[in-house]
Amino acid sequence: MRCDLVAVLALGSCVTLAAPSAWPYTLRARNIVDQIADSYDFVIVGGGLAGLVLGARLSEDANHTVLVLESGGTGDDVRDRIDTPGDTYYNTLTKSAIDWNFQTAPQPGVNNRQLVWPRGKVLGGSSAMNGMYMNRPAEIEIDAWKGLLDNMDNANNWSWDALYAAMKKSETFTPPTDDIAQQVAITFNPSSHGTNGSIHQSYPGYTFPQVAQWLQAAPNAGIATSSDTYGGQNWGAYIATSAIDPTTWKRSYSRSGYLDALPPRSNYDVLANAHVSRLVFDPSSPSGNLSATAVEYTRDGGGTFLQVKVKKEVILAGGTVGSPTVLMHSGVGPKDVLDAAGVAVLSELPGVGQHLQDHLSVPVVWTTNADTAGSVFAANGPESTDPKFLSYVNSATAYVNASRIFGDGVSTFQTGILQQMNNYLPPASSDPTVTAGYKAIYSATANSILTSPVGQIELLLALNSAGVMLITAALQHPFSHGRIYIASNNPMDYPVIDPNYLANPADYTLLREGLKLARQLGNAAPLNSALTGENNPGPSVQTDQEWEDWLRGGVGTEFHPSSTCAMLPLSLGGVVDANLRVYGLANVRVADASVPPISFSAHLMSSTYGIAERASELVRAFYNGVPATTTTTGPGTSPSGTGTGTSDTSGGTGAAESAWRRPSRWTILCVVGALLLL
Repeated sequence: MRCDLVAVLALGSCVTLAAPSAWPYTLRARNIVDQIADSYDFVIVGGGLAGLVLGARLSEDANHTVLVLESGGTGDDVRDRIDTPGDTYYNTLTKSAIDWNFQTAPQPGVNNRQLVWPRGKVLGGSSAMNGMYMNRPAEIEIDAWKGLLDNMDNANNWSWDALYAAMKKSETFTPPTDDIAQQVAITFNPSSHGTNGSIHQSYPGYTFPQVAQWLQAAPNAGIATSSDTYGGQNWGAYIATSAIDPTTWKRSYSRSGYLDALPPRSNYDVLANAHVSRLVFDPSSPSGNLSATAVEYTRDGGGTFLQVKVKKEVILAGGTVGSPTVLMHSGVGPKDVLDAAGVAVLSELPGVGQHLQDHLSVPVVWTTNADTAGSVFAANGPESTDPKFLSYVNSATAYVNASRIFGDGVSTFQTGILQQMNNYLPPASSDPTVTAGYKAIYSATANSILTSPVGQIELLLALNSAGVMLITAALQHPFSHGRIYIASNNPMDYPVIDPNYLANPADYTLLREGLKLARQLGNAAPLNSALTGENNPGPSVQTDQEWEDWLRGGVGTEFHPSSTCAMLPLSLGGVVDANLRVYGLANVRVADASVPPISFSAHLMSSTYGIAERASELVRAFYNGVPATTTTTGPGTSPSGTGTGTSDTSGGTGAAESAWRRPSRWTILCVVGALLLL
């Protein structure tokens, strides 16, 4: 007995001695490697929100090997800042090394300004640095997306029921704590949420009176409250869930949920700091059905380019910017763009990078003498370091439809939008299929969404600055569409991002009226009880022209770009079909926020998790010969599908090696020494 005890103590001591300061992260990073094999069945380009979902799900089949290539680092050096929800405001990672730091081209509609476009360049992507809002699009919007597929084969892959199940599959929902529920009067419908997914959705452990006042003031501003916006009716005022783990009050994001939580898997590798430059195609494959044989990448900023072979498929998960950029550098995209950039055209696909849509936003700001999250943090008292306080993120929101914005004038506004459609075609695109796609999306938005209960404007309460309260108005369905394109053949150069903001005056009108409503809500009782004045734009701004002059100089992105690899028929400038396969390519798919052809009235995390879960089901069904059905288990628990492939949820062979990749010499010696004492 004494010998056994000594052995255990010796082993425990060795583990302690061997553990560096980053031990919690290296212990979890079982599948993050520095060296990879020569080939894999599936190579996933992008280790962000969608890419890590795909990697986790596809590697559940032990007979398939999976590699994820991520341009950014692991994030371990800033993990505390990632994990702490409040650091989104107080120690932001925007403009840091894990931010791509994109900028748009000068935008005539916003006074020729170049707007910043933060995007996550790290394992977990933007889910590692965003505001953590978790809400869902409306069923009406998903129906409009499906309607654009025009009887495409397998269009039912993207029905509301299919995507709804996939979004729930990604989620573990936890109700608010009793004290928060009582203070804010939060309502929810448990049946609209998932219970066994990889991403936690819950509510902060701390709140402020203004959050409760939001729900009380909304009806006084003519905005109805909603008891359940997660079952397909995302409109009205409510308190949104956030991607927070209530057991730790830390951020729940793609890496923590879909990578760190995994058991060790010998068939799954994740390589960080690996920037993909292009896909390599078999030159002997037919021109209309090119087969990718390798993925080219660099780990030294373009000094040396390496290749990893692909045995089955490449899946692009680089997001709205990254996925079309990789396609174009691979010779797949609009001919005029590729010719101008000096890239050989291997597969002409005019829609790549087109149909870009983004939410544009700007806040109304009041001064206040009430506590805000920003003032509590600035006071540097005991609360400022309390994990519950640091879990506070803004979550009071409202989606307002056109009837509330225009009243009886909705029909007149709609008629004007449809009449002027041909005056605001996408920039720099003479391709008739892209133009046809723009008109189809435009018409669906005007006819199916604008006149429905779906929100056209999102209103958000923000308390993250000291001494002020903000209500942001954000345009949800822009009628101005832009594009992303490459301007050189150097894969290290950033693409040109041209959202074409406010080119269509309908967008300006919607946003202007949304700002008027934001002002009305802020001035409604009881939300106005602690306000001491409006300081931006200020009460002097009253006329439509004054609003226009002000907002064009102040708007910015709400960080929700989409649709640059749109799922549409080829005749509408589509890039992928209903199975997410890129037209003209035999074994390349796209699965991220670039796929939906319509901008959603929602933040994009939940829908993108759903898209990635759905994509995983489609791929596994194809190779395992079973229907692509949705189940509800997380990748670290039990299989999510069935089929001929062996499900690997316990690690399979080589589990120990995967869990302890390249252990230190000291760790090995300590373990051996302890075992000798047994």
